[in-house]
Amino acid sequence: MVQYLRVERMTVKVSRRMIASMERDTVDRIVAQWQEVRPDIDSSPIEVIGRVSRLSRLVDRRLEENFARHDLASWMYDVLATLRRSGPPYELTAGDLVRQTMVTTGAITNRIDRLEHRGFVERASTDDRRKVIVRLTPAGLAMVDEVVHGHLALEQEILDALTPRQQAELVKLLRTTLLALGDHAESPR
Repeated sequence: MVQYLRVERMTVKVSRRMIASMERDTVDRIVAQWQEVRPDIDSSPIEVIGRVSRLSRLVDRRLEENFARHDLASWMYDVLATLRRSGPPYELTAGDLVRQTMVTTGAITNRIDRLEHRGFVERASTDDRRKVIVRLTPAGLAMVDEVVHGHLALEQEILDALTPRQQAELVKLLRTTLLALGDHAESPR
């Protein structure tokens, strides 16, 4: 979308991105308030951490709305997509699911139970009774394959506010921050 802005007797063509870069967001207001009441502290970390936090909540809200159209919650999609990404036969141990979805053992057991009740996953038996294998059912595979297209389209729509170059730079910056916090990828199984 292109708009025209009149500046000192000149008409200047501006894009939606340029307009957004001139607007103030909620974090700008929060930082300004801190600067007003506590000018002695450096509130600049809020400019990044506050935005990442707010962005996470706003993105989660949009994604939840999309999953709800399929009668799913985000955690359901997370487990189904993790199994789908593992490749045929679309199965992982419960321990692998814990590590890849970053939830507790108790939480993954509850999630597996609920997905099994919906017919999306099944438990497979092994020689070691302590080891639980979780496998996508045909219904689970069909569901994740149906949802993934709309999910990725929505994520792209969210990112459309940034140019491809900005997206690539953001990827590098976020990866650097995640690695500094110890978020290292495990080797694939």
